Amino acid sequence: MKVIITDLDRTLLHTDKTISDYTIQIMQECRKQGIFLMAATARPVRAIKQYMRAVHFNAVTTLNGARTILMDRSVDYSIDKKTALSLIKSLMAVNDIVISLETDEGIISNIDIPEWNPTVYDNLLTAPIPDTIYKMIISSEGTNLDTIIPSLVTDDVYCSVADGKLYQIMSSQATKWNGIKCMLEEFGLSVEDAIYFGDDNDDIEPLMKCGTGVAVANSIPAALEAADTVTLSNDEDGVAEYVKKLLEL
Repeated sequence: MKVIITDLDRTLLHTDKTISDYTIQIMQECRKQGIFLMAATARPVRAIKQYMRAVHFNAVTTLNGARTILMDRSVDYSIDKKTALSLIKSLMAVNDIVISLETDEGIISNIDIPEWNPTVYDNLLTAPIPDTIYKMIISSEGTNLDTIIPSLVTDDVYCSVADGKLYQIMSSQATKWNGIKCMLEEFGLSVEDAIYFGDDNDDIEPLMKCGTGVAVANSIPAALEAADTVTLSNDEDGVAEYVKKLLEL
């Protein structure tokens, strides 16, 4: 066990978004033993700072791989602005659509989402959208987007679904797996050195390709199937429990 890489929401974190003192203790023990700690998350950097301070990750992949933060630099993969504007134009035709854009200047949305504190513009087509767009997050209460979004996705982007309802569109290069490879290369580590913990669609590729893929018990069925083994749920500190057993060995 040379490096632990973990998803955050519904994996390392409890459902209420907290990280337990027990998990922090186990992660600190890993650091003492020279084990690298890394995170791969859908969140932007601004939304994980408290966890970065608590765990002291050596590197983090954020926004599903759109931005990877290394020791003294970052690696970014953004959506082409023309592609983003074309997608927005088509999606705005859906009556109850909610569109949020993660940019290098913060999050922009057509609806106020207090949890995210976005800059709100009723019509995103006339909004001053920055050139660097890391991710589009799309949802709808009354429309089945499964029948709409796939037909709009072009070759330079892809779509994944998080939490069963949030559609995320990113550059085709912005994947957790590409971010993970970047982090491992930065520290001279191999894929076989890595244990990966995850629970959702974006975790399937890392679960399959890392040396050991571990799904928490609350994972979606596809993640459970992709993993080499299953640990306890996120609310039972499944990541920490699995790591503790390896440390004892």
